[in-house]
Amino acid sequence: MAQQTDLTLTTPGEQGTPRSATEERTLARAHLRASKGFYRRAWDRLRRDRIAMVALVVAAFMVLVSFGAPLVSAWVTGYSYSQVDLRATLYPPFTGDHLLGTDSNGRDILTRLVYGGRVSLTVAVLAALTALTVGSTIGAVAGFYGGIVDNILMRIVDVIISVPGITLLLLLSVWLRPNAIGLAFVIAATGWTGLSRLVRGQVLSLRSRDYVDAARVIGATNSRIITRHIMPNVLSVMVVWVSLAIPSLILTEAALSYLGFGVSIPTPSWGNMLDEAKEFYLISWTYVFIPGVTIFITALAFNLLGNGVRDALDPRLNN
Repeated sequence: MAQQTDLTLTTPGEQGTPRSATEERTLARAHLRASKGFYRRAWDRLRRDRIAMVALVVAAFMVLVSFGAPLVSAWVTGYSYSQVDLRATLYPPFTGDHLLGTDSNGRDILTRLVYGGRVSLTVAVLAALTALTVGSTIGAVAGFYGGIVDNILMRIVDVIISVPGITLLLLLSVWLRPNAIGLAFVIAATGWTGLSRLVRGQVLSLRSRDYVDAARVIGATNSRIITRHIMPNVLSVMVVWVSLAIPSLILTEAALSYLGFGVSIPTPSWGNMLDEAKEFYLISWTYVFIPGVTIFITALAFNLLGNGVRDALDPRLNN
């Protein structure tokens, strides 16, 4: 029994030589990593990325403040986003009880900023989720069935991609004159094509794997194979796409609203706040700077977070 105990404490290549404390710790960490699931290991890698974690904190703060806009209005500023005071126009920041000043109609900028963030982020997130649903479904069907189904769906994708995106968005916005929810669907109508190609490529490589053939042998239907055996393996690609698409969609909404084809005034969004401020930048530069820098910081935070998520989910970094 004593000899067996000694063998369990030795390295595989050197029986009889006890492991050092460093070797024991290294082997213990390796065993712990091996025992974790894929997404748990990805989360551990993401936590070690300081830039991504700072971006996560900033993005979470923007989301919480924006969707908590009624609380900010009630407990911090004391103003509604539509409350007008023509005696207090274009105040600079920290004037009286206006922390970020007022706009050309005397409305509190901080209140409009948080309500505008709620609109802009709602449009971006809803557009991303809609594009994710449409793009992943079309890509999965095209990649799995192939043949004429693949040809028809991919030619539709090619036609949509060939039309300049901003032109199509402007036409749809003029025709439909959507609110915030409608604008999200308008943006999603042109935003799903890139994801469909990504998913199609992944499904093409997965549909011939052994576990898919085994599922066919035991009688699984095509829909079950797609939803239960193929799409879970494409999930990491979809997560990365969403994290990188949201900042782009924030900028798209801001551009449409800035051009006057997005969310209509008086409902605030970051884009139409910039549109209102462009005529007063010589009088009050902060009126332009505040919504502009908010868009920049939010888009940058989501971009850096998306890069961190992409690196964390990279299977080549498992070790």
